[in-house]
Formats: sequence, C-alpha cells, structure tokens
Amino acid sequence: MPSYRIHRLKDHLRQPFRFAPHVSGMAPVKPRDYMPEDSIEASSPYAAYFERKDTASPLVPGDLLETDQGNLCIYKFIGFEEAQWVLPEPPAADARASASQESALN
Repeated sequence: MPSYRIHRLKDHLRQPFRFAPHVSGMAPVKPRDYMPEDSIEASSPYAAYFERKDTASPLVPGDLLETDQGNLCIYKFIGFEEAQWVLPEPPAADARASASQESALN
C-alpha cells in the first residue's frame, strides 16, 4: 500500500489559498510554505483523506500529500490535483562562479 507524507500549509497562508481563483493543471508550491508532518498509508489520496477526515488533524484545503517517489498532490476544494515544488534559483553570482570553474577545467 502506498505511503503518503503529509505537508501542512502554514496557517497564515490558509486564508489567501481559500480565496485564490482555481487554476487547473500543475500547481506550483513552495517548500517554505509547508510544514512536514507524519505519514499515512492509503491506497489513494482520496483514501488518505477519508482516513483522516474524522481525526483531530484532518486534511484541509491547501495540504499536500507526497508519495515515496516524490510525487505531490494538493488538496483543493474540488479534490486532489498534481503539484510540484518550486525551488529557488541559485543566485547569479554562484552560477557565474560555477561556469568559470567549469571553463577553467576544460
């Protein structure tokens, strides 16, 4: 049975998430906006939702489920949709320094 790691949306971001317009397709999410929590074993994201529904910490809109393979799905008001981490790009100075090191090696 698949295992899902739960990532909770930080409390101060729940209200903006609630009123954001729905956009279909891959949802870009930032790791800094989430707090990792425990894992849950379930056959699907929906099974995980129903398993947690009547507990002290149910899944709420904005929360993420991450599979063991690193695939993400975000719980929205309409159900679960695919999501992907948006990682910050390295500063330009670091990129130039690594490029100059590579050219020095060649």
